[in-house]
Amino acid sequence: MDMIAVENLPDAPIPVIRVGDTELTEADIAKETPFHPASSLADAQLSAVRALVVRELLSQRAAMLGLTANIEDDDQAVAALLERELNVPEPDETSCRRYFDTHRERFSEPTRLRVRHILLPAAPEDAKARDAHYRLGEKLLKELGEHPERFTDLAQRHSACPSKDEGGELGWLTSGQTVAELDQAIQRLPVGLHDRPLASRYGWHVVSIDERQERKPLPYAQVANHVHHSLREESTRHALRQYLLALEKEIGVRGFSLDEDPIEGSGNRRSDIGL
Repeated sequence: MDMIAVENLPDAPIPVIRVGDTELTEADIAKETPFHPASSLADAQLSAVRALVVRELLSQRAAMLGLTANIEDDDQAVAALLERELNVPEPDETSCRRYFDTHRERFSEPTRLRVRHILLPAAPEDAKARDAHYRLGEKLLKELGEHPERFTDLAQRHSACPSKDEGGELGWLTSGQTVAELDQAIQRLPVGLHDRPLASRYGWHVVSIDERQERKPLPYAQVANHVHHSLREESTRHALRQYLLALEKEIGVRGFSLDEDPIEGSGNRRSDIGL
């Protein structure tokens, strides 16, 4: 997991935050922040505060019910608390079918592409290499346009990717299985040799889409268990949010509001709250 270096944390004062009678100190927040990678340090701090507030609310509720007296491990006490108090309705068949009908894209076989490529390496900051290898890519494309059967040979001679030993074969790919810049580009390509090199952080790619299988919707019967699991997970997140908001109101939180800051989908260092 990527972590934020402690020395890079901001020095700006943090508002006093209390959960019941417990104060979250700047030291607590600074210690937690590195476990919440984000696009900015402010967002990382916000995620850290959220996690600490949630953890403290659950810990205090577990203590109120005497769970911490019988269970020494905090995570186990919180798990026992949620098992006891979190009310998650079990999805029925009607709810599952309605969920399936409104989220069909989630329950489909993804588009698959059978891809070959030749990687001509050049770092993003190496303008000279990128220019030279782009021109090499154009030269290879011209040669392949006249002699497509030479792709394997050219991959073995020029590619910096380990796939060169397989003639540039990447096999069948679905979205997310290759470097992001290339992945986004190839999803839109038709079958055949692409007419220009494609850029990525690693250099230029000469790409051939050898076969394309479009997204295929799956019947409900085939994905019923997946639908049930997905709907129950969503119901659990919603139930947990409502439960935490009720705890916030009962125990009291000053300097931070879970209601104003989304809980669902937030990151956390531990797995005890399942968000």
